[in-house]
Amino acid sequence: MSQLETTYLGLKLKNPVIVGSSSLTSSIEKIKEIEEKGAGAIVLKSIFEEQIKFEAGKMANGSDSPEAWDYVNHYVKQNTLQEYLDLIKKAKSEVKIPVIASINCVTSKEWTGFAKSIEEAGADAIEINVFVLPNDRHASSEYYENVYFELAEKLKSTINIPFAFKLGSQFSNLVGFIQKLHVPGVVLFNRFYTPDIDIDEMKFTSSDVFSTSADIRNSLRWVGIVSSKISNMDIAASTGVHDGKAVVKQLLAGATVVQVCSTLYKNGIGHLGSILKELKEWMEKNGYNSVDEFRGKMSYDKIEDPLVYERSQFMKYFSSIH
Repeated sequence: MSQLETTYLGLKLKNPVIVGSSSLTSSIEKIKEIEEKGAGAIVLKSIFEEQIKFEAGKMANGSDSPEAWDYVNHYVKQNTLQEYLDLIKKAKSEVKIPVIASINCVTSKEWTGFAKSIEEAGADAIEINVFVLPNDRHASSEYYENVYFELAEKLKSTINIPFAFKLGSQFSNLVGFIQKLHVPGVVLFNRFYTPDIDIDEMKFTSSDVFSTSADIRNSLRWVGIVSSKISNMDIAASTGVHDGKAVVKQLLAGATVVQVCSTLYKNGIGHLGSILKELKEWMEKNGYNSVDEFRGKMSYDKIEDPLVYERSQFMKYFSSIH
């Protein structure tokens, strides 16, 4: 009988399938259902630095008093953060699977204190979802990268629970950046909000918020490379994982765990059972008794021709098509 147990960020999981941060993990009722359907862990819906600042700005709108703005800003922050801490405490008291908090921030200045509060509320780990849009042509890449490095160092000196950085793929040297980041784990990759334009209404809209199964291609490449190039760092594969086959692919590439989200919106939380069933059936069919036996078997440094991970041009594949 194949066993699915694994370890991520030092936490023992009954299987490597984690439900990613979303509204699916925003209430205790949904969290309990996710546990019942078999998830190995959950990442709570993110609390957003931008959201808190926006709500505070709305409440203080019309006031020219710095003292009033400071008061409202403090009030909104404390109440929003307390609601989040209450969710952590409730989740920890009612489910047995690991509960990972999520912070979505755009600076390295204000979050370390809250991270400590998250730890004290009982979260098993924290996922740091930080992204700074590099839109200043006068700023160097090092300037933007330092936001991540500074936050990582502050967290290391502030909290004792493990944490992972959820990253985008748009770094000039992703492997080098992750190596210098030197954190317990990374999530590859973040699915960012992307704008679209309604040409009839002449207004901005959002592109599709859900991933498709084709989106696995980018994360699969980098999971295979990063898992081979950097040791002693856990990797959670994310984006484009819609079924058990995709979970197998990411584990073969070297992922420690795999996050799912969009597929549960499309197919329901019960789809977790199908994903896990497909994973287990594949393991049994191929004679694997544990996830560790095949994890990384198709990573960059384990395959005969690692250049398959590096090929980026389609010309030679299409040259014979007329």
